[in-house]
Amino acid sequence: MQPSPDQSAHDDVTTAFRAYLQAMLDGDTDALDNLLADGCTLTHITGYVQPKDEWLSQMRAGQFLYHGIEEKSVTVEVEGNTAHVSGRFITDATVYGTRANWRLQMTMDYAREGDTWTVVRSAATTW
Repeated sequence: MQPSPDQSAHDDVTTAFRAYLQAMLDGDTDALDNLLADGCTLTHITGYVQPKDEWLSQMRAGQFLYHGIEEKSVTVEVEGNTAHVSGRFITDATVYGTRANWRLQMTMDYAREGDTWTVVRSAATTW
């Protein structure tokens, strides 16, 4: 029995989200470039809205290093060709030279183009 289209889309978004987290841990900026839409922005806990290319450049320069991500909760909501992911994580990261365990609430908006789900917006706050 095949999954319903709704369940299939939910699974595809979840897979894309987990690939994003793994690429962060691996420091794989090429994979992240593919997982993030061209106009994607990332809003950091400071409120700074950063363009995708700037974040990837800073990752390549070692200013963002991810050592571990412990998932506490994740919800995925799909509506047509858009999706919203919300989750809480403990993220062990070095940001601009300071290593800490960050309690992050991440929200991400996805859009589907063909069979591919890409992040169009990501925001992180603390919890």
